[in-house]
Amino acid sequence: MRILGIDPGYAIMGYGVIEKKGNHFKPIGFGSVTTDADMEMSMRLKHLYNSLMEIIAHYEPDVVSIEELFFNNNAKTAIMVGQARGVAVLACANSGMPIYEYTPLQIKQALVGYGRAEKKQVQQMVKTMLHLESVPKPDDTADALAAAICHGHAADSALKVAKFAEKLPKGVRL
Repeated sequence: MRILGIDPGYAIMGYGVIEKKGNHFKPIGFGSVTTDADMEMSMRLKHLYNSLMEIIAHYEPDVVSIEELFFNNNAKTAIMVGQARGVAVLACANSGMPIYEYTPLQIKQALVGYGRAEKKQVQQMVKTMLHLESVPKPDDTADALAAAICHGHAADSALKVAKFAEKLPKGVRL
């Protein structure tokens, strides 16, 4: 299974493509899409969309894992990041891929085993699990890879539950 992870942002949108075979993850490609602060927001969103469409066409992922937004403070920033996230979801939907969404807490739990883990702990786990020489930079790229790994773990769990459910007697539900 080839998974595209996305860490949404309008200045920097991280992406990471991994391949999952059995219990092993292999990095296929990763990086970030950036926009200039002096660009109009509409042009920034267009650039993000077009760049993601190129990434999708190049790597041909099977599924997408995207981080859900979490903000406590600045409503304006939340709205702008929400717009960028919407563009990412649209690009993936237009490409016909299933989209899975995970909270930062779920991603940290999947990689570190603790939902309140520090960002550096998650980054080190990305490096370790993907056998990378260093932590991917910028942070948004490491976060996107973490989202992809999270889905790799979640997909296994969902598959196990589905296989278990198939074996249940008729009329018995989970």
